[in-house]
Amino acid sequence: MDRFYSLTHSPIDFYFRQSARDFVVDEIPLYEFSGVGEHIILHVRKKNLATWDMLKIFAKYLGIADKEIGYAGLKDKNAQTKQYISIHKKHEEKLEAFEHDLIKIISTTRHVNKIKLGHLQGNRFFIRLKKVNPTSAKKLKQAFKEIKEHGMPNFFGYQRFGMYGDNYKLGEEILLGKRKEKNRKLKKMYINAYQSHLFNLWLSRRLEISTLVDKFEPSELCELLNFTEADLTKLKAQPQKLKLLRGDLMLHYPHGKLFSFDEELDIERFKNRDISVTGLLCGSRVKTSEDIAYTVEKEFSADIDIDGARRYAWIFPTDMEIEYKEDKAWCEMHFTLPKGSYATVLIEELAKRDIKNEQYNNNDEEEDDDNE
Repeated sequence: MDRFYSLTHSPIDFYFRQSARDFVVDEIPLYEFSGVGEHIILHVRKKNLATWDMLKIFAKYLGIADKEIGYAGLKDKNAQTKQYISIHKKHEEKLEAFEHDLIKIISTTRHVNKIKLGHLQGNRFFIRLKKVNPTSAKKLKQAFKEIKEHGMPNFFGYQRFGMYGDNYKLGEEILLGKRKEKNRKLKKMYINAYQSHLFNLWLSRRLEISTLVDKFEPSELCELLNFTEADLTKLKAQPQKLKLLRGDLMLHYPHGKLFSFDEELDIERFKNRDISVTGLLCGSRVKTSEDIAYTVEKEFSADIDIDGARRYAWIFPTDMEIEYKEDKAWCEMHFTLPKGSYATVLIEELAKRDIKNEQYNNNDEEEDDDNE
């Protein structure tokens, strides 16, 4: 199944390439650091380095294992990113002399705990799209406005699937016993990619169902979707782009406990961004949806012997700003996403096409971003 987009406009022409100049990420910490404690909190900026590469550089410099360094999330390699990491205070003196061409320590403070994976609210993005003509700029602004007003699907981005986009295939082969992988980290990465692939397929299917419900009369869809006319009539009355199904599992937004969808109460709460619907990352020890929602979900499930989870299927970007610079044919955007979401998915929603392999001819050299 091809990716299903939530917006209805035709594809928009522009060029985008992830780079330290055109793709900038600022991590938003989960909590305010205390200023005291056993751990040094470094606010670091990296360019054209994956987070793992940066951690290895710090670990090698300090003579410690990578796992001794705390971090909240992985950031894109082809970008300029700022994030927080934690290192034990015994390394403070040596850190004062740290220098690297692609890494800069912006500031330091202290905290009582090591930073753990997931300890962030979200990320603030700056994205620059190039070769945008006035017509495309107008369409981009309208599409951007729609996402601002209604939110967007929370697909996994192409970064999740490896350079060639096929890591999920390796994960499926491992699960089917067709492939063996001795490296535990690689094995888990491939299986996680397969989980993500199934989630994306499920979300595309849910968006497809929602679009069909909006476009056709309930009586025309009963046989195609195997839903009752009464259920389809209720779905058609829902105003949002992603229709909620009886049996869906919801989460308070942007964090909270899992609970079952209430048809009487939750459509309005979803509209008000108080809650959102979740999709399945199949695996063990995870709750599955019920009723109609489960009839769709089970088509995109698999027996996986690692922990499963529920993931927001729909998110609401905040602090959204867009500016068109006609003299340069650029569109510049700022927006904030919750943790675990992908800015490239938002760009693809705007473009309505796969942007992974896009390149554009540009003879300009990368600008020097060393100045704050």
